[in-house]
Amino acid sequence: MNVRPISGASVEGRGTGRRGVALVAGALLLALTACGGGGGTGSGPGEGKGGTQDKQSAAAVTITPKSGATGVDTTGAVKVDVAKGRLTEVTVKDTKGAKVDGAITGGASWTPSTHLAAGTKYTVHAVAKDSEGREAAEDSSFTTLTPKNTFVGYFTPEDGSTVGVGMPFSVHFTRGITKPRDVEKAITVRTEPAVDVEGHWFGNDRLDFRPERYWKAGTKVTVDLDLDGVEGRDGVYGKQHKTLKFTIGRNQVSVVDAKKHTMKITQDGKVVRTIPVTTGKPGYETWNGQMVMSEKLAVTRMNGETVGYGGEYDIKDVPHAIRLTTSGTFIHGNYWGGGAFGNYNASHGCVGLQDVRGGYSKSVPAAWFFNHSMIGDVVVVKNSDDRTVDPGNGLNGWNMSWADWKK
Repeated sequence: MNVRPISGASVEGRGTGRRGVALVAGALLLALTACGGGGGTGSGPGEGKGGTQDKQSAAAVTITPKSGATGVDTTGAVKVDVAKGRLTEVTVKDTKGAKVDGAITGGASWTPSTHLAAGTKYTVHAVAKDSEGREAAEDSSFTTLTPKNTFVGYFTPEDGSTVGVGMPFSVHFTRGITKPRDVEKAITVRTEPAVDVEGHWFGNDRLDFRPERYWKAGTKVTVDLDLDGVEGRDGVYGKQHKTLKFTIGRNQVSVVDAKKHTMKITQDGKVVRTIPVTTGKPGYETWNGQMVMSEKLAVTRMNGETVGYGGEYDIKDVPHAIRLTTSGTFIHGNYWGGGAFGNYNASHGCVGLQDVRGGYSKSVPAAWFFNHSMIGDVVVVKNSDDRTVDPGNGLNGWNMSWADWKK
């Protein structure tokens, strides 16, 4: 190739010399070579050292649902797939930055490990690599459905409370649940120290959690209710997301002997007091079994009509009453029992302790027991002529074997 001088200028130019000619020629040759791509190696465009970085990745990422979708189901609708490559990163998060847990399976697909919240916008960022290590990325966003029908769970014990060793975590749902596995999966119970905690359904609207044996004193329990977006039954979704904590207090278990007419109160395994009692008279016997205190009332009205006993009694000022069953079994103060305490059974099924009308005295057995008890403490009744209390009547799942509880 001939390189001709620019018209009007000499080859050597003014003050340039031969060195200048070499520089100009070299620069022109480099420019022509770079533009033409010619050379002695025979390499094509983008090939050779570092050439693979100039090619587009063969990996093709697909995000379901499509970007901009609305009314997306909270369960089973989100998936990320890749063809001709392997997924290396998938991040799904809401507008507050909270990430959705999920797992990549075989490098080929990602699915969330939990349900999504309802009425929420999510963004998806996915990265994949092809066989040459080249990356491809895809971004998307979608919004989940806003349900017309919802449910929540009312729970016990309360957040921040200290309770007895028999206290389960119990949730009552405002709608009957027909997808119990999905609902149970959305409730996580963590303990310190760690202990296995399992759930059990009573009907389709109540779910209780407990360990195999009574809680260890001092255990700290944390519960995550992640019900927002859970489809509890067809077309009915949870709208609740709450974390709560409670602590297990000292170990108090009281054993009532219906034949001896006594109650022994133990704290941390030591008997601290024995109190004379009266239990259910013939035909109204007190249930046997383990019963958990669920409510404490300094004074309450007890009317036989509310428990199927007609007008047999209506006492408007029963003092120091502690509920043991939903159906109306209490352990309570009794100021009308005369000489029954420690001698014979005279109640309509409750456990009675000597008290005074108005409950003003702190020295009577009923007042002492009331003041030394807390929600979640256990009262065990034995040697009564009635059957064992139903596990679902109150917070009394301890009357069920661990094997049956986990079924």
